[in-house]
Amino acid sequence: MSKNKETYQEAIEKLRQIVVDIESGQLEVDILSEKVKEASRLIKLCKEKLFKVDEEVKKVLDELE
Repeated sequence: MSKNKETYQEAIEKLRQIVVDIESGQLEVDILSEKVKEASRLIKLCKEKLFKVDEEVKKVLDELE
């Protein structure tokens, strides 16, 4: 699946798995670095999706007034 097409839920699940992997303490330094970079990308994606939904909800609520 394209990184841009990930759903919020998919990103959250990937983040949860990264946390589990990091907390295991068994990752090599190079892999740990990649996991942290991926987590950063996923967090940014989630924040963008949440912001977009928040704006859409505000717009709908404003239309109801």
